[in-house]
Amino acid sequence: MNKNQKCVVMGVTGGIAAYKACEIVSRLKKLGYDVVVVMTKNATEFVTPLTFETLTNNPVCVGMFDRIQTWEVEHIALAKRADLFLIAPATANFIGKLNAGIADDMLTTTVMATRAPVLIAPAMNTNMYENPVTQRNIRQLEAQGYQFVEPESGRLACGDVGRGRLAQVETIVERAVELLCSK
Repeated sequence: MNKNQKCVVMGVTGGIAAYKACEIVSRLKKLGYDVVVVMTKNATEFVTPLTFETLTNNPVCVGMFDRIQTWEVEHIALAKRADLFLIAPATANFIGKLNAGIADDMLTTTVMATRAPVLIAPAMNTNMYENPVTQRNIRQLEAQGYQFVEPESGRLACGDVGRGRLAQVETIVERAVELLCSK
């Protein structure tokens, strides 16, 4: 990694929109950013770590106790390395855990340890997104300085129509670049 190259730590959670994270990573790499991916275990059911390792040329972190070939405390090292922490897609589960301060996997632990700006792109069923608990969690996280890229309305993977679809890749990448350039 070039020391002047900015680093995006990209969190990927377990929803069908996880496949779109591949395009986000690819675009950030083409723009010259170093990208390191942290996946939840559920995310690996939708996209494999190998896909992200190939796109980023970096190892992918999944488990808290995975043996990465460094002697650093991995979640702390990644948290310090991040110029931006981007979570896309972010499930209702992840948003709720983050708001409650639950750090029980590699992704939530690393996000809670970072001082970098955090950008969250939710994606979930419209009923889950519009649920008052989810909306409260988002408002509370925003009040703490977390930033969001709002989901879009449209046909969802489950067949429902409504708000909850992951924002367009271009929109997420543009917002990430804005935050990286303003830092």
